Amino acid sequence: MSISSPAWLPDAFLAVIRDAMPASLTMDSFIAACQRPLRRSLRVNTLKISVADFLQLTAPLGWQLTPIPWCAEGFWVTTGDDDENSLPLGSYAEHLSGLFYIQEASSMLPVTALFDAVPRPERVMDMAAAPGSKTTQIAARMANRGMILANEYAASRVKVLHANISRCGISNTALTHFDGRVFGAALPETFDAILLDAPCSGEGVVRKDPDALRNWSPRSNLDIAATQRALIDSAFHALKPGGTLVYSTCTLNREENQQTCHWLLEQYPGAVEITPLTDLFPGAGDALTPEGFLHVFPQIYDCEGFFVARLRKTAPVAPLPAPRFKVGAFPFTPLSARESRELTTLAGNVGLHWEETLRLWRRDKEIWLFPVAAEPLFGKVRFSRTGVKLAEQHNKGYRWQHEAVIALACGQGVNAFELSASEAEEWYRGRDIYPATAPRHDEVIVTFQQQPIGLAKKVGSRLKNSYPRELVRDGRLFGGEN
Repeated sequence: MSISSPAWLPDAFLAVIRDAMPASLTMDSFIAACQRPLRRSLRVNTLKISVADFLQLTAPLGWQLTPIPWCAEGFWVTTGDDDENSLPLGSYAEHLSGLFYIQEASSMLPVTALFDAVPRPERVMDMAAAPGSKTTQIAARMANRGMILANEYAASRVKVLHANISRCGISNTALTHFDGRVFGAALPETFDAILLDAPCSGEGVVRKDPDALRNWSPRSNLDIAATQRALIDSAFHALKPGGTLVYSTCTLNREENQQTCHWLLEQYPGAVEITPLTDLFPGAGDALTPEGFLHVFPQIYDCEGFFVARLRKTAPVAPLPAPRFKVGAFPFTPLSARESRELTTLAGNVGLHWEETLRLWRRDKEIWLFPVAAEPLFGKVRFSRTGVKLAEQHNKGYRWQHEAVIALACGQGVNAFELSASEAEEWYRGRDIYPATAPRHDEVIVTFQQQPIGLAKKVGSRLKNSYPRELVRDGRLFGGEN
């Protein structure tokens, strides 16, 4: 195990923690936990594979997988050679093909809390979504049905958000790039459930980032809390009456956690109530606050520090002023019934299939699949990217897109072509494949471990690699050395 530098814990920060920590915990145990390396954890992507099949698939790797109590798909993982020379989890084939997501254990709590209250929502908003751990977890819980509005304020993080959504084979998201404070006015009473994993001071992440508190101050906590109040107010207005709002942070002070939630309760008396998390999972009581929130200090479950609150909107509230921004013309048009039938048949011929929860739309030469549940929102906000880009039309037909293959193809279809481990590694490096036996079809779904990893055309004795250039990997991968 590599040795990391000790976490920076300023005296003023420790004083805040001492005030926030319940009497059942000690400062010594808190400091000791902060100085321990963080356990690695992952979440099985059930859009791609069942937990049972994942455990069987990874058994030869010799991983030790310990179940995370609050997420049936989550596991702490020890690979057996956890040192600085071990293969990163992100370089395993199972990660590259979207079978699992590397996610910190405590960050799986908010989505569990959300779906414990709303098992089958039609529309969900993830208000601060990047890099996509919770969006992808929500999509799996929704089985790719309904729609998720996944918003990210930081432009630099939207691309990462989309890359993770695409890798996990998700088709029911609509991405936006806004300050989250606009949604209460732009989309009032629209969502069955909302997750606000709020931007915060990050006091809980020192085990992963020992320097996380270098710029910490009580003043900055208060400034951040003011932003959080504006965001939770917006989220509450965008929530349908009867809907559920989960508010979470990866920080530990009361101002950004309990006090933000109590502010919302004071603003809308009679319209919002706490739904306690007492029975969310066995052992939840160890982190339960008197109100019914989860205030997870790192020594309780040996994970990152976290806070989770679940609130229910019990009545409508007065609307906010209309938004001031202009949405602009919606640049897509739906395909006609005849065009849709023809394109569905052509796509099916290459192994791409979808359910009626998705509908075909066109923009110039581009063909997209949008979640039907997103259609009432078109024209109300501007979307950065919606659904799945299926194809680009050209003179000789259609050029099927990589993200559509990952989301829509079956690894056991008639034109699936299974690669060996060494061939799959070459595929992820962007190189053409020269199989010993050529496939029967001219256009094949390339698979590894019976999972679709791309689309290839047969050119003579080789399979021409179409893996997107921006995804090509260098360095050590699952097959061995470079």
